[in-house]
Amino acid sequence: MRTETVATGSWRELLGPKYLGASTVLAGGVALYATNEFLTISLLPSAVSEIGGDRLYAWVTTVYLVASVMAATTVSGMLARFGPRRAYLLGLSVFAVGSIGCALAPTMEVMLAGRVVQGAAGGTVAGLGYAVINTALPQALWRKASALVSAMWGVGTLLGPASGGVFAQLGVWRWAFGALAILTVLVMILVPLSLPGRSDTQDRVPMRIPVWSLVILGASALAISIAGIQRSVPLMVALLVGGVALVGVFIAVDRRMAVSVFPQTAYRPGPFKWIYVTLGVLMAATMANMYVPLYGQRLAGLVPLTAGFLAVALSVGWTVSEIISASVTAPARVVRIVAVAPLVMAIGWGATALAQADGASPMVVGIWAVAMLVSGVGVGMAWPHLSVWAMGRVDDPAQGTVAAAAINTVQLICGAFGAGLAGIVVNTVDRSDAVGASWLFAVFAGLAALGGVASFRAGRGVG
Repeated sequence: MRTETVATGSWRELLGPKYLGASTVLAGGVALYATNEFLTISLLPSAVSEIGGDRLYAWVTTVYLVASVMAATTVSGMLARFGPRRAYLLGLSVFAVGSIGCALAPTMEVMLAGRVVQGAAGGTVAGLGYAVINTALPQALWRKASALVSAMWGVGTLLGPASGGVFAQLGVWRWAFGALAILTVLVMILVPLSLPGRSDTQDRVPMRIPVWSLVILGASALAISIAGIQRSVPLMVALLVGGVALVGVFIAVDRRMAVSVFPQTAYRPGPFKWIYVTLGVLMAATMANMYVPLYGQRLAGLVPLTAGFLAVALSVGWTVSEIISASVTAPARVVRIVAVAPLVMAIGWGATALAQADGASPMVVGIWAVAMLVSGVGVGMAWPHLSVWAMGRVDDPAQGTVAAAAINTVQLICGAFGAGLAGIVVNTVDRSDAVGASWLFAVFAGLAALGGVASFRAGRGVG
């Protein structure tokens, strides 16, 4: 098994003239996807009041996530067939078309169709953000590039609701999608100037898609996403259990496929599989943040805008800690950082749970923000190192692209799982007071703590 022996490059080098274009494309694609995921949170009420479709409200996010998960499994095949440049241009151009479709939608049904197109293209572009790192950049910059790319999720959770709210407030919600289309075109302009094209051998490689893996994982994502929008707790639990069971079926099928979503190293004895498990648990544990604005309004009487910014605390911790942690290069220190990261996140969510109070004062709200900041630090401190381990520790170096693309697949499916679990907890407890909030954050503190087992095992063999 390969270990890390290469020094880490500097931020100045990554963002310098030589690699600035590539860094912008890789990070920009993920930022577009993440911003679009959260965009509808604040503008959808305005859209529904104009084009109708109240009964389809929840499906605007559901179809986007399911399409994203399914499309993420095709990233390796697209890279093998088209190369980084053409794969990016294809994904971004389809994403722009989907955005224009949403902007022009006369009915909610058309809006959903546009969201499916956006989701499919966005899942591909987000996956390329990780998969192209080891092609477009030298290995010395992988860790910092991974930190930059994944930090865009934090940026998206801020820009999405904020920009959607601004456009909705101005009465021009359609231009939120129009602006996305324009930004997408701007990123496309950089692609030919900054990313490598396809090689001669890639011209003769057929585009091989893991169809069965795609179908099973898509069904799992659909079951989990629907679980999160159900009112019936028994049905919600059944759907979530069914979704998790389908993940097990996916693993059993994928490990036997000649073209797989995960590198074959992940299915062999050793620590490699625990890298993905740790990434998945950390991502799932962030989804309690979905309910922070809701409880901020209920318990502290915050206005919607202030409550929304309260949820940004986790994103800030995630982003800042990634930038700092990505500069750590000593293998022993990296292993320790990764090992304790889920426990740091558990402490943050645990403190958030303990601090919940009805009629919370501004000081108590400040404690919530600090605790959630700590939760975000737990994610960010481990993420860039886990990403580099996934790309660089495969048994077969040729599987590096598959390993990198799988990071996004894990992120998407586990995000859906976390959202479904949060919905189950909230609806099962069925209380709008501090007790209900405490239960939610306590459950996710426990989930993060369980990730400590995986993070400890993931670091074995590094040195």
